[in-house]
Amino acid sequence: MTVLLVPFETVRAGEVVTILGTGVDGYSGDNGPATGAKCGGPFGVVIGPDSALYICEITSHVIRRVDLKTGIATTVAGCGKKGYAGDGGDAKSAKLNEPYEIRFTKNGDMYFVEMMNNVVRKVDHQTGIISTVAGTSEKGFSGDGGSAIKATFNRPHSIAFDAEENLYICDIGNHRVRVVHAKTGIVSTFAGTGKKGPNPDSAKLPDIALSGPRALDFDGEFLWLALREGNAVYKIDLQQQRMFHIAGVGGKAGYKGDNGLAKDAKLAGPKGISLDRQGNIYLADTESHTVRKIDAKTGIITTLVGNGKKGDGPDGGPASCKLNRPHGIYVAADGRVFIGDSSNHRVRCWIP
Repeated sequence: MTVLLVPFETVRAGEVVTILGTGVDGYSGDNGPATGAKCGGPFGVVIGPDSALYICEITSHVIRRVDLKTGIATTVAGCGKKGYAGDGGDAKSAKLNEPYEIRFTKNGDMYFVEMMNNVVRKVDHQTGIISTVAGTSEKGFSGDGGSAIKATFNRPHSIAFDAEENLYICDIGNHRVRVVHAKTGIVSTFAGTGKKGPNPDSAKLPDIALSGPRALDFDGEFLWLALREGNAVYKIDLQQQRMFHIAGVGGKAGYKGDNGLAKDAKLAGPKGISLDRQGNIYLADTESHTVRKIDAKTGIITTLVGNGKKGDGPDGGPASCKLNRPHGIYVAADGRVFIGDSSNHRVRCWIP
């Protein structure tokens, strides 16, 4: 097997390349080339303030870092054993349970959500100490109006910060989006009644039905939300407190509508969302095994990577590079699209 230290140097524009993982579920290869390391079920992916790529691995129960200049993989949180332990100590010695998504604050602290522990945890950028910032580890719905660390959540999946660093959490089992207020640490329900169901366009928050609020992104002005069971994408205007329909038709799952309006297309359980600097929307359309793009100017949806059939690559042309239930998606400032190709146990990247 050829191991590439810096794969981007060998790839032509418009191609897809693997940057982490061998295709085998596992946890190995730290301090060596990421393309020779085993990773387990990569979900959330994000570029950190140090320009490295950070990855949640749900079967390895760790967060990995790939230096995009050297191609070297290391672990930054989790010891590789499932559990909930280690608060107050070194993050690399802690036990995690299915970390799903990562975000960074302006000062460089790393926050991540653990679905099976029902918590959000933080790693201090200066000390490397891990702590819990939301959730008790018990599954449930309680605590609105009080401290987030005393509240309960039900399988939280995705997180995002707004411009004031308020922390939004997709509390998917409770069919709500909740928010931890930066100044007070108080948690409240931002959107959702706890019931599934459709919503009219421009529905007023918070009293709306949310069918599986799965993924969040913030573009500096608007919050973007993908619904898993709702098979839809919404834009949330934080000033108006309204939610606007962007993609997905009637809550029906499917893989249809490319080259037409995204509002008329069928999505298949979207579980990741990211926006580029032009406002284009990228989706990990998990159950269609694709990455899809919605053009900000036209509203037209297309497939960027994959062809709707489950498979593992091969790397190269995006239409022929099959994916297997991708969950993570992140668009870097230079337009590179990083993909947590979850069931292939690889992280891939589309080169613009």
